[in-house]
Amino acid sequence: MTNAVKLNQPVRNNWTDWRMMKDNRRRKLLVQYAPDRVRAKALKKNDVLPAEIIEIGTKMLAEIPRDASLTRVRNRCAITSRPRGVVTRWRLSRIVWRSLADYNKLSGVQRAMW
Repeated sequence: MTNAVKLNQPVRNNWTDWRMMKDNRRRKLLVQYAPDRVRAKALKKNDVLPAEIIEIGTKMLAEIPRDASLTRVRNRCAITSRPRGVVTRWRLSRIVWRSLADYNKLSGVQRAMW
């Protein structure tokens, strides 16, 4: 018997679905292009500089990928990749957070008692 890799076995990775992979790619681009983006935006918004330099800033900003913008990044649940109702501190959706909190799986969470 040989130790061959099965080709029909599913590929496992850290991402729940393609949306999470896309969001992670956007976060990497954001970090990569952040300094250039800040410089280009500063040139574009400055009204004291000559028009030629402002135009250079506009062109620089147009060359940076759209996905490098902070507004294109979305907080998602780390388990289900749900985009809405994410509890920021734990990076979990409200549904997953509640199910884990019910069984005392989250540190720092106590059930309400009165």
